Amino acid sequence: MEDKEKTMNKEIVLRCEDLTKSYTSGLIRTKTILAAKNATFDIKRGEIVSLAGESGSGKSTIAKMILRLIEPTSGDITLNGRSIHSYKKREYYRQVQAVFQDPYSAFNPFYRVDHVIDRAWGLREDNLDTDERKEVIESTFMSIGLNPSEVLGRYPHELSGGQMQRLLIGRSLLIGSQLLIADEPTSMIDASTRAGVLNLLLSLKKEKGLSVLFITHDIGQAQYVSERVLIMKEGEIVEQGSVNNVFTRPKHPYTKELLAAVPSLYEKWD
Repeated sequence: MEDKEKTMNKEIVLRCEDLTKSYTSGLIRTKTILAAKNATFDIKRGEIVSLAGESGSGKSTIAKMILRLIEPTSGDITLNGRSIHSYKKREYYRQVQAVFQDPYSAFNPFYRVDHVIDRAWGLREDNLDTDERKEVIESTFMSIGLNPSEVLGRYPHELSGGQMQRLLIGRSLLIGSQLLIADEPTSMIDASTRAGVLNLLLSLKKEKGLSVLFITHDIGQAQYVSERVLIMKEGEIVEQGSVNNVFTRPKHPYTKELLAAVPSLYEKWD
């Protein structure tokens, strides 16, 4: 039994427990808003978990706390069994990277995209020479469907949104990250390239054991890309479970409301 528990613990990459973030406004008549309330979930190695809900439900607040961009009011976040705040920044961001809704925001428009890729080497543990770096970049980019000659040396405005998102995913692979926080990664790219990004995440999960927290308001994408789904409303995770169970036998009224817009994804319930 003890060995089984140790194995299960090893499988968990990220765990959030009773994660809460509150904001207080006003000097005389104060008002407290809970952006996240007692959120508890985990992500295992090589697993894609979707965090789904409408805009303003608290999804991005969860992402920012995991990325150490904001401090939680209460609760714990652990990476591989350790508090995320026990890691030095360089050590933490070597393991955890993010892809945001607007890929262009991660790049300085006055620099070629190579600048962001070059900075990734500062997070790696090895020390490669120029030729070795070039070889690693080319093989990594080719593995995610990018032709290095078509993207390197370009400025951000010269590339499509889909290419930019792949560049950010490629950067996380160059660093050697084990967890990717994908916050609405397809919402600002055209429909023809969305499937490519989703399939890329599925491929990286299978081939490299990449773990992903996929944040979306699109129930269809959540169903397509993930094994488990967390439904979030007004800062609370109101329902969670396997995609099949949640989408075919929803229990919470809010989940049923979300699914009502995409009737092809669920069977009718009593």
